[in-house]
Amino acid sequence: MRILLLNGNTDPAITTLIATRAAEALPRLGLPACDLVPATAPFGARYIATRAAVTIAGHAVLTGLAQHIGPHNPQGFDAAIIACFGEPAIEAARELLPIPVVGMAEASITLALEQAPRIALLTGGTAWVPMLEEFALIRGHGRDRVQVRSVPPTGDMIAREPEKALGLIAEEARQAVAEGAGVVVLGGAGLVGLAPKLAAMLPVPVLDSLDCALIMACRAGTAPGRVAQAPQNGLGPQLAAFMQGEMQKTT
Repeated sequence: MRILLLNGNTDPAITTLIATRAAEALPRLGLPACDLVPATAPFGARYIATRAAVTIAGHAVLTGLAQHIGPHNPQGFDAAIIACFGEPAIEAARELLPIPVVGMAEASITLALEQAPRIALLTGGTAWVPMLEEFALIRGHGRDRVQVRSVPPTGDMIAREPEKALGLIAEEARQAVAEGAGVVVLGGAGLVGLAPKLAAMLPVPVLDSLDCALIMACRAGTAPGRVAQAPQNGLGPQLAAFMQGEMQKTT
């Protein structure tokens, strides 16, 4: 199985972190061996932390998909993971791609709710709280089922100094458990790899959002099929071709 890991942030260090943790996770999770291909969004924020950055990242994610799953790329993919919590442009990507597209937040919510009736998404950066609440609500989950919490440091800050942020994360997670969360999800590319350390501090399971995305990518069946698109003006040639369905078909 060949999976594209597209980091919606533009920080290459985060891409390296995601790729390393994903390779380590496959055997730990009992998943089949996969060819994991990391990639970084071609433009946008180094680490997404605002609504404006999410909007720009949506364009960047589609452009990145066009670059890696276009007609110039002879190697097909079986699935794509938008390795960025909140998954910018995931629904648009699903319209365009003939393969399953998985997101870290959506996968985390699905798997966490299989284990408990109320869960907590815990991420870095306070601006993410209303955005992720809206994300969950669109998918039919209100605050009674999915509570969203954050710590002040953004994910890139946490990635640079994870041990320094762990105390803040643990404090917020304990509060989530006290308010009824039966599972805590550590969400965000900058937080990958911290779940085992946090799990040792809590009485409930802790899920890593990258782990969840990998599990769901390996579970994924066939994509529903792309949606026809009208011609677009002003796009780069790769994205324009991608919009019109000129891409590598996987088998």
